[in-house]
Amino acid sequence: MDNRGKLLWTPPPDRKKASGLTAFMEFVSDRLGRRVDRYATLYEWSIADLEGFWGAVWDYSEPIHSGNIRSVLSDAVMPGAKWFEGVELNFAENLLRYGGDRTAIIFESEDESLRRSLTFDELRAQVASCARGLSELGVGEGDRVAGFTPNVPEAVVAMLATSAVGAIWSSCSPDFGPQGVLDRFGQIEPKVLFASDGYLYAGKRHVMGERLRAILDRIPSIRNMIVYPYDEPQATSLPGQIPWNDFIRESGQQEPIPFLRRPFGNPLAILYTSGTTGIPKCIVHGGGGTLLKHFEEHVLQVDVGPDDVFFYFTTCGWMMWNWLTSGLAIGSTLVLYDGSPLHPDAGRLFRMIDRNGVTVFGTSPRYLSAVEKSGLVPREEFSLASLRTVLSTGSPLFPSHFEWVYGSVKADLMLSSIAGGTDIVGCFVGGSPHHAVRAGEISCPLLGMKAESLDKAGKPVVGETGELVCSAPFPSMPVAFWKDPDGSRYHEAYFGRYPGKWHHGDFIEFKSDGAAVIQGRSDATLNPGGVRIGTAEIYRALEGVQGVVDALAVGRERAGDSDILLFVVLAEGIELDAAFEKEIRATIRRETSPRHVPAEIHPITEVPRTISGKSVELAVADILSGKEIKNRDALANPDCLEQFKKFAR
Repeated sequence: MDNRGKLLWTPPPDRKKASGLTAFMEFVSDRLGRRVDRYATLYEWSIADLEGFWGAVWDYSEPIHSGNIRSVLSDAVMPGAKWFEGVELNFAENLLRYGGDRTAIIFESEDESLRRSLTFDELRAQVASCARGLSELGVGEGDRVAGFTPNVPEAVVAMLATSAVGAIWSSCSPDFGPQGVLDRFGQIEPKVLFASDGYLYAGKRHVMGERLRAILDRIPSIRNMIVYPYDEPQATSLPGQIPWNDFIRESGQQEPIPFLRRPFGNPLAILYTSGTTGIPKCIVHGGGGTLLKHFEEHVLQVDVGPDDVFFYFTTCGWMMWNWLTSGLAIGSTLVLYDGSPLHPDAGRLFRMIDRNGVTVFGTSPRYLSAVEKSGLVPREEFSLASLRTVLSTGSPLFPSHFEWVYGSVKADLMLSSIAGGTDIVGCFVGGSPHHAVRAGEISCPLLGMKAESLDKAGKPVVGETGELVCSAPFPSMPVAFWKDPDGSRYHEAYFGRYPGKWHHGDFIEFKSDGAAVIQGRSDATLNPGGVRIGTAEIYRALEGVQGVVDALAVGRERAGDSDILLFVVLAEGIELDAAFEKEIRATIRRETSPRHVPAEIHPITEVPRTISGKSVELAVADILSGKEIKNRDALANPDCLEQFKKFAR
């Protein structure tokens, strides 16, 4: 049974009153000379007066900067909008605005003995030394610095030092193979590489020496490589290698950091599309837009503050790492976790919550499903007294996920399903401390984001599924694609289908109250009989089928039409016999429509996923069309693609 819309949590009045969103509403009310005390009122103003809203966010956040704002928004078109002309800032300077002996970063690994931490003063000292070291290597404005690194404090230090000297940071996680790294870093030609000598995953230590050698051999632009130990230093000797401790050479006293302040849109970081059906696109993000968008999301939507202990399960190859690290700008304590979230058991991250007093916990539907299927009931095993917010992204959060969290984790917390993407290094829709939580729904469009659903004719619709667009500019739009001098690839990617509107590539339904439901990627659309179907609708129906552990739905073209092929991973001891197939089909028909019922159902061993955990429907669809998948290094489990070749026509 689909319990979408069931009320699960209402924000207590004291939490609502104490929230950053309420404080901002009071700030805006004073600014406008009229009372703004409802989210809907604030939202409508935020999209009707973009300059007024983002100017208010700027003033409220008080970023460290030089110069005066000539214009909050000029050339208010997409693409081409220009934000906050006249001011210059440095991203790292704003993330390092806090000092003292409060804890800035806590590192946790699946090996609990490796826990360590940095205070704000210690973090600042390491960034100062690292920035000095980069300058001595000749790294300056516009140079690229790459991190092939697990999610460790050294990665945050290196990113901040890169920003401090005006260079551009880019990172990916160490589970990428050499070709996956070449597909990314080879395009941007970094001058310096930061790397770990190893990492842990599922109890196994992976040594990085040979992979690092292959990267250095294939990316000649890398002149120096700074290597830090994951646990015990490993003996490696590679050209240009500098040990971390030698490189940062901390002086023992607080040395000033010569932050290079540059215009609002100056490049900060390069992120990448998944690259499962072609070479990844290199998305260049600006420092000012990233800083301002993350402040709005953290403080106003998630309600993160300086007293919070803030965690998101992510690798350095996913945009959520960049999103998490921005929490330093508001003085939060960040928790970094590296390794499998389920090792040595499903309780690992819940022990981490209690051990560190985590207040904001970010994860994915896949992780929540894995814990549920393990049989663990966290509220029975752990205190979780500090936990007040759970965030989820990466794929749609189904009603069953919502109900499991409130029934098995904690009843009194804000559960926010959030959705956006690497392309905007942020979100279009999410939650807020003023919104109730309903099963299967994303609570609201985010402030300043004119998110809409467009039907086939390109008209905004409510109450039905359409294409997710953003119809007005926002500060965290990419600066550019790397090596796209005329902007044609950038324009085609986001504005080719709907001129003047950002087209994101997701199916979404908005309700009349602003709540939303993501229905999956629209570029993975299923079209049986010409009817557009989002894959998430099928996956949501399957949540109620006992014995189906995971699933993948793709379309296969035939005679001007297409069939839906459903691939299922079955629980141990379950067989896909005629009776079970009938149950699956009946459930999908009952919960969705006859159009959603697959033409074929096949068992598979596992669903292919990117390294950040997203299923790769398009890659499988390409295989079914007889195409070869070349960029296998973008996948966490590329060998499982072989099982789909027998279904190709």
